[in-house]
Amino acid sequence: MSRGIAGKNNWALFLLLLAGIVLGGFIGSLAAGVPFLSWLNYGQTFGFANPIVLDLGILIITFGLSIKITIASIIGVLIAIIIYRFL
Repeated sequence: MSRGIAGKNNWALFLLLLAGIVLGGFIGSLAAGVPFLSWLNYGQTFGFANPIVLDLGILIITFGLSIKITIASIIGVLIAIIIYRFL
């Protein structure tokens, strides 16, 4: 008996999405050297160009964030959502 989407675990969706992003990015970076698959690595990077440094004298904290979204990672997220829907 199926519980439907309402009964599914949100952590499972989060982990599947994370796996889809990581595997998609990995496949995109591998496909960058192949001429007919190089479009999978096409994307945009955004975030902080330089890390933000907070110097408190005895403690130095560095904040940095950079996100690269590629076609392969979007495909990985879509596959993760499809897998989640059928589990």
